[in-house]
Amino acid sequence: MEVFLVIAGAVVVLPLIFVVVQYNQLVGLRNYIRNAWGNIDTELKRRYDLIPNLVATVQGYAKHEREVLEAVTRLRSRCEANHGSPGEQAADERQLVGSLKQLFALVESYPDLKADRHFQKLQTELVNTENRIQAARRFYNGNVRDYRNKCEAFPSNLIAGMFHFQPVEFFSVEPSVKEVPDVEFD
Repeated sequence: MEVFLVIAGAVVVLPLIFVVVQYNQLVGLRNYIRNAWGNIDTELKRRYDLIPNLVATVQGYAKHEREVLEAVTRLRSRCEANHGSPGEQAADERQLVGSLKQLFALVESYPDLKADRHFQKLQTELVNTENRIQAARRFYNGNVRDYRNKCEAFPSNLIAGMFHFQPVEFFSVEPSVKEVPDVEFD
């Protein structure tokens, strides 16, 4: 009779322990993702804060390039206001990155602007910010990968389904500028 009680207890307790462990691991991974997204959000805000100064500096030299400057400003505002899913934010961010690349292509036509110390400092700061965004993105995507693996692998997928753990999107955006170009003085 005692052996029967021990076996019956094990049959009930072991699956319960398994469910609790799997659930707690999923919650931990989900919280890592939230924390990692906070890091991305912080770095994106840093980029958004740099853009108005960058636009104002370029505007001082390239007054007739209004279309590019307005596109950068408009997209910056849209990105800053977007608090949707990573996929939605990535779509807006890709457009912003494209407009920033156009801005830097425009700068090539203005040697005095390229040589401006204030512009160089802003560009260096933007490169550093882009590097930080990419590092935060890699960290976030690594956490998303681990979470998705846990949610999709058997038998933890049973627990994920039972407790309605939702899939999470990766965040993929290229940097707007990768390095500070060299400035040549004549």
